[in-house]
Amino acid sequence: MLITNATLVTWEKPNRVLPGWSIFIVDGKIADLGPEPELRNRYPDAEVLDAGGQLVLPGNICAHTHFYGAFSRGMAIPGDAPAQFSEILQKLWWPLDRSLTEEDIRYSALLCLADAIRHGTTTLFDHHASPNAIVGSLDIIAEAVQQAGVRACLCYEVTDRDGPERMKAGVQENVRFIERTRRENNPLLRAVFGLHASLTLSDQTLDLCRQAAPKGTGFHIHLSESEDDGRAVQERAGVRPVVWLERHGILGPNSIAAHCVYLDEHEREILAASGTWVTHQPRSNMNNAVGVAPVEDYLQRGIRVCLGNDGFSNAMWEEWKTAYLLHKIHHRDPRRMGGYTVVEIAVYNNAAQASHFFGQEIGKISPGAAADLVFVDYAPPTPLNEGNLPWHILFGFRETMITTTIVNGKLLMKNRTLLTLDEKEIAAKAHELAGRTWKRYQEKFGKA
Repeated sequence: MLITNATLVTWEKPNRVLPGWSIFIVDGKIADLGPEPELRNRYPDAEVLDAGGQLVLPGNICAHTHFYGAFSRGMAIPGDAPAQFSEILQKLWWPLDRSLTEEDIRYSALLCLADAIRHGTTTLFDHHASPNAIVGSLDIIAEAVQQAGVRACLCYEVTDRDGPERMKAGVQENVRFIERTRRENNPLLRAVFGLHASLTLSDQTLDLCRQAAPKGTGFHIHLSESEDDGRAVQERAGVRPVVWLERHGILGPNSIAAHCVYLDEHEREILAASGTWVTHQPRSNMNNAVGVAPVEDYLQRGIRVCLGNDGFSNAMWEEWKTAYLLHKIHHRDPRRMGGYTVVEIAVYNNAAQASHFFGQEIGKISPGAAADLVFVDYAPPTPLNEGNLPWHILFGFRETMITTTIVNGKLLMKNRTLLTLDEKEIAAKAHELAGRTWKRYQEKFGKA
């Protein structure tokens, strides 16, 4: 396929904005790019996809999300609103994930995947929980991912909060699915070992997970999202959460730690030395009122900070804008979290995380990279170049401007029409299932 009539944004280092250039795609990868006349002459028999003068960029990447939370939209929590994060877990998320059936898991995933395609998010790192439907849950999500055509790295959340049998089933689900993805080597699917958070994991469980994890496997865990993690581990083990995780061999370049809002000086040093990926979810942190992660400090220490959404919409430019504004108001300093810093996190570090876990170059337009692309119908009212592009995105781009989404060289959406998923059918079925899920949620609310 030859993409023509485009302005390319390559997100290389340094980035290039290339009007009138074309991309030639072979076997899911970018095989060549250059001025359009040259590529037309070079590949006269290629199928042509006219970009209509739009911007063509690498697809967005979400470094941490939760497909299973899709049915929470509009759901009422009984009684008073939760006053702190621990209450949000106990009143909303834990009764909800206990209420999910296999069919709920499938349609929660499909809802999020349709949302991702429509909003140009082509790679996602999901963190799943469904205590009453554990066995085979990752296969259900994987089937939805393959149907949609996006890339996803999956895991199951191991926790002690649902008892030892479910904990062991979660361990087995991770191991089974990790082995499956290694065996199949599907370019759209990868797996890590999921852990909930320090506050719901014992030393014994962490040891079991470390021993069970296939060689070379990393972990995906929530870390110090609130101060509850620190208190729980300090009371139980007498150390801070990062020290505790390091002792158990959980950290490292194959592991992902989400949030990291509350880390002391020593924890930051350990995390930087470990090479662990850290993900920042500003919309979620604001919604839960847990605080603001000091990610600029992390970046200065060499910690690889990426951008996720924690289950919010897959319109990742909204996450960009939130990060850009949140740190300014938090520090009361307009110099904080500049546009280039947002790009470092959301583009370059997200691309590095995706490339690392999928074993191929993802997140830029260059020969050999994955053909994961989006078309953006943005007519800049002022000059657009490599230097000012971050601010065009932050102040000009809207998620509705994405017209076409391509993953692994395959069209998933063209001219705003999804080609791999039936949005109306998914929404209708999800609407039906959500009502039943909410009823089960009400029955489970407040129960252990």
